[in-house]
Amino acid sequence: MQLERTTPADLPTLHALVERAYRGETARAGWSHEADLLTGDRTSVAELQSFLDAGDHLLVWRDNGAIRACVRLVPLNADLVYLGMLTVDPSLQGDGLGKRLLAAAETYARDVLGAKRMEMQVFSRRRELLSFYDRRGYRPTGEKRPFPYEEWPHAGAQFDDLEFTVLEKRL
Repeated sequence: MQLERTTPADLPTLHALVERAYRGETARAGWSHEADLLTGDRTSVAELQSFLDAGDHLLVWRDNGAIRACVRLVPLNADLVYLGMLTVDPSLQGDGLGKRLLAAAETYARDVLGAKRMEMQVFSRRRELLSFYDRRGYRPTGEKRPFPYEEWPHAGAQFDDLEFTVLEKRL
C-alpha cells in the first residue's frame, strides 16, 4: 500500500472522508466509527491544515485517484510516533484495508521517521477496536487520558465519563 503526503488541495476531500467514517449515519456502514459516542464534527479543514502547518505527517491512500483512507503520524520524540485518525472509507471497511493501512503507517513511521515505537489512544468504551489493535501487537501502557470536554465543547459527547486507553507497540 502506497501512502502519500496530503497536500492543502486534498483537505476538503479528506475532511469529508473523516466525517463520513467517524460521525453520523454514514459512519455506521463501517465498524470503527465514534457515532455512538460523539455527534459533533470529528475535525475541520482548518484543523487538518493546522496538522500540516505543524509538520505532522498526514498521509492518504488513493484508489484510482480518489482518497479512500488516511492516517496522521506525529513524531513525539526521537523514537516515538503518535498514530491518530486512522480512517478507512466506511464502504470499504471489513475487507482488510484497515490492517494494510496500519501496517503501511507502521512501516512509514519506522523507515521514514525513524520510530522504534508507535503510540495511539482509543476510546476505552470501544472494546472491539481495542481488540483489533491488540491483535496487531498494540498493548495498553496503563495510562488513561480523559476526553478533553473543555477543548471540544461542540463534540456532542453522549457520555460524561469518556476516556482514552493509551496503546503502544514496538516497531
